[in-house]
Amino acid sequence: MLGRPSISDSEFDGMLERLRQLEDEHPELQSDDSPTQRVGSDLSHDFPEVEHRVPVLSLDKAYSYDELIGWVNRTAGGSDAGASTGPDAGGRPTAATRAPILVAEEKIDGVSIVLYYRDGALERAVTRGNGRVGNDVTANVRTIASVPLRLRDSTTVAVRGEIYLPISEFRALNERGATAYANPRNLAAGSLRRAKSAETAAVPLTMFAYEAYFDSERHASHRDILHRMIQLGFRLNPTVGFFSADPAQLDGERERFPGAVIGDLAKLREFITRETEERSVRDYEIDGLVLKLDSLERREMLGYTGHHPRWAIAYKFESPEGVTTVRAIDVQVGRTGRVTPVARVEPVFIGGTTVSNVTLHNQAYVDALELGIGDIVAVSRRGDVIPAVERVVEKNPESGGAFHMPERCPSCDSVLEQHGAHHFCVNYECPARMRGQLYFFVGRSQMDIDSLGTETLSLLIDEGMVRDVADIYDIDFDRLREYEGFGDRKIAALRQSIEESRSRPYRTVLASLGIPEIGPKVVELLADAGYHSIDDLFAVADAGDPEPLLAIDGIGERTAEVIITELSRPSLRDLVARLRAHRLNFSEDGDASRGDDGVPQLFAGQVWCVTGSFEHFKPRSRAAEQIKRRGGRVAGDVSGRTTHLLAGENAGSKLARAGELGVEIVDEASFLQMLGGGKAESGHGPD
Repeated sequence: MLGRPSISDSEFDGMLERLRQLEDEHPELQSDDSPTQRVGSDLSHDFPEVEHRVPVLSLDKAYSYDELIGWVNRTAGGSDAGASTGPDAGGRPTAATRAPILVAEEKIDGVSIVLYYRDGALERAVTRGNGRVGNDVTANVRTIASVPLRLRDSTTVAVRGEIYLPISEFRALNERGATAYANPRNLAAGSLRRAKSAETAAVPLTMFAYEAYFDSERHASHRDILHRMIQLGFRLNPTVGFFSADPAQLDGERERFPGAVIGDLAKLREFITRETEERSVRDYEIDGLVLKLDSLERREMLGYTGHHPRWAIAYKFESPEGVTTVRAIDVQVGRTGRVTPVARVEPVFIGGTTVSNVTLHNQAYVDALELGIGDIVAVSRRGDVIPAVERVVEKNPESGGAFHMPERCPSCDSVLEQHGAHHFCVNYECPARMRGQLYFFVGRSQMDIDSLGTETLSLLIDEGMVRDVADIYDIDFDRLREYEGFGDRKIAALRQSIEESRSRPYRTVLASLGIPEIGPKVVELLADAGYHSIDDLFAVADAGDPEPLLAIDGIGERTAEVIITELSRPSLRDLVARLRAHRLNFSEDGDASRGDDGVPQLFAGQVWCVTGSFEHFKPRSRAAEQIKRRGGRVAGDVSGRTTHLLAGENAGSKLARAGELGVEIVDEASFLQMLGGGKAESGHGPD
């Protein structure tokens, strides 16, 4: 863990070669965690989608020290942190009454990864993806030397980490390679998705672990989890800080974390200043710091929003800047009606990316800058990602002052309304809003109508064939033949994609409608609280009482009010009725024998697990949808409650575990037969 090898490189190479010879002679003795497996394979890999079993959310962000301290005061010092819960039964102060401890860690600019270990062995490595579903890149991650293939204890745990390419290695690769890469992060991300793991092995990637979720072990603090990860063999970033208003609580931590900075909250500011200054001398890229509450009890009290945990925040460093000229300021209308000004600037290269468009957020943001067309401005990439105008360097004397939002919607000419800091077009039939809703509805993270891309959808909208999402299911495919590029094959693929989308589960359909405040997280909260159909939600809206919604942990007053208002809209009810007529799922509680769409509930009472890669179900979440549509439940892992395992190619350890537990194993061909005559009813059958 300290980076000091116990034997020489030549000794190691000799031992590795001897091990390789022994495994060649006795292949039955080779294990998945053998050091010979680090070199990778020349076999090609696809990257099947995998549902995460642990929270993989984003982080809330602070861009100044004052913002950060405001978060600290609200989160660690306020009543929300549980300071009034008192001592425990033995009279000792609980974690909720002691002075909160904050943990500060560097935010590595790499590729987020989740490592799943079962009984101490690496079972799966999954990219962050959209936070709910990621890609299985296990074969490639196995080539990374700092990723343990087997832990020092036989524990079951999920570990979050950041895979990155050291800057020195990146420069060396650029110097000797034919291709010049823009930055280490892009190269690391691309290497992790190489088709052949031997190619990944050729890139010297490494990893820092920073969070762990144990299956059976119980820990009280993040410090304990960090120390436990060290014991298990993970490589942790030695740059870490522990801070508290009562630093005496941290006595003894220097023994467990020799390089840690420990002190009171005043020391935290020194830590941030030092990290900002020393950022440029690190051999890895960092774009900020992550501040977390140490107490797991406090974390549980605070919980999560749909986007981020309430107990952690990312402090973003000031970003590199470029100077450019504002050529124009346009306004864009989003799917929710929010109207956002966008600066079109002379292209400028900042931090590895060319920036030509910069969001201006709202009128208050523009007024604070006193920004006008023709002004020379300093542009940064906040968090090294989001372009932002930081200040006006030189005013254009002919700009006429600061830009002002128009009074009317540029798309439908409706009068704009201001709510808080933002302007909105409140016309639900605004063409720009409806176009945005259509793009959102067909997206991969929503209904996933993969043959209905932006270009095709734009044509359908422009030609008047599609106006809202229900029109997608009434497309005149014969008329499409009149347009260039729409031959039989393309039309067949489009027809199949649309047909397949009819089988999407209720939760996906509801989240895909783009109703304000009803995103995937809120949909999960509503359904898990017993609202298993759109009619259940309509009944709450008709009652006009937000209390049933406020009783759901994670739904606040504003969200409840917006849900009731939106679900009361006649236009939304009409849209739902039309989509129902097209057989989309608006309930997850089917009849005992048939679902709401008439599909026999063949799998009622059964618990399925899906693993491996499939020919007719890409991504494999579509196989899970077929199971749910027929009344079955889908679990992320094989357990004593599992009744069936749907096993595709490269099924891995779940197949072995299913055999041990006597779970019925179903291959793809048999599954297709179960669905009906060798073909999925939603069009997932053989091409």
